[in-house]
Amino acid sequence: MIRKPVVNQIITFFLFVFFLFIATPGLLASNQGSSSNSVKSEATKEGHEIGDMIMEHVSDAYEWQLLTIGEHHISIYLPVILYDQGHWIVFSSSRLKHGEASYKGYYIAKKGSNIGKLVRKNAEGKEVLPHFDISITKTVLAVFINSFLVILIFLSIAKSYRKRKGMAPKGLQSLVEPLIIFIRDDVAKNSIGEEKFERYLPYLMTLFFFILFSNLFGIFPFFPGGSNVTGNIAITGVMAFFTFVITTVSGNKHYWTDIFNTPGVPWWLKLPVPLMPFVEVLGIFTKPFVLAVRLFANMLSGHIVLAGFISLIFIFGMFGVGLGYGVSVFSIAFAIFLDLLEILVAFIQAYVFVLLSALYFGMAVEVPEHH
Repeated sequence: MIRKPVVNQIITFFLFVFFLFIATPGLLASNQGSSSNSVKSEATKEGHEIGDMIMEHVSDAYEWQLLTIGEHHISIYLPVILYDQGHWIVFSSSRLKHGEASYKGYYIAKKGSNIGKLVRKNAEGKEVLPHFDISITKTVLAVFINSFLVILIFLSIAKSYRKRKGMAPKGLQSLVEPLIIFIRDDVAKNSIGEEKFERYLPYLMTLFFFILFSNLFGIFPFFPGGSNVTGNIAITGVMAFFTFVITTVSGNKHYWTDIFNTPGVPWWLKLPVPLMPFVEVLGIFTKPFVLAVRLFANMLSGHIVLAGFISLIFIFGMFGVGLGYGVSVFSIAFAIFLDLLEILVAFIQAYVFVLLSALYFGMAVEVPEHH
């Protein structure tokens, strides 16, 4: 609720400024002749390149670039594992020369719908994806790192609880305990019920802290941060799928009765055309779908808008170095503001995902009171 109005205003401002100054050379072309046409073509080209750069920045990668010194790139090269054309292909991403070379006919697409993905050209000369791509990409490595850190931190906290039983929290334990109590009391217990919340608490805790760590590390620009984990629909989709499975398996008789024979609904909405049962069954699948898309879209849009503000410096710089420097003040100010907003959103999105998951579990195990 906090994020939407602010982000909508930011996106509107960004799109207005972006398209205004991309279109300006075209509006002046009739008065300025061939030189204006040149500026227009250059601006259009620059706009496309910046758009591709932004999408490449927020997409997954086959290497983790740590630092660039001049023309030299320092990266963590990850294994590429493909199954294509009837056989397995395994090689290091260093063979791709930071996306500038191909290996065995495979290369990283620079534009189009497959941007950032490993592709090859078929007999017709069209770019096609391999049949199966199970490479250890930047996002996969970030998932391993974030998971390891969550496990490490909570093993340490659990050890502190055992050693300091009945004592006031100390150190890392005191930092994390308010969040643990908040998820336990205000989310799990209130949404599921005091009698049944404990069986779902480990999953909800894991979900919350994994999403929170992934969101925060995605904002941090240096290794092991900088990977857009929760801005990847595959990651959010898997988490939503687990919520869907747990909800479906936990559903009691009352839950399924309400779906197929919703109380309080006129009979003509159930028979002969089962309109309400169809809507309720559809809701079983749309709920986790919306859960995945909400987290994915919010985190991805934040990264895109942030990269867009930085790109404005280069777009305006095409019309003069002074203009580029002038716009840089406002671009960096907005980027810093958006980064601070992203920290808040990191907590909000983790909370919303876990809260909705807990509400779904609560609906699945709810038993109506009989008076």
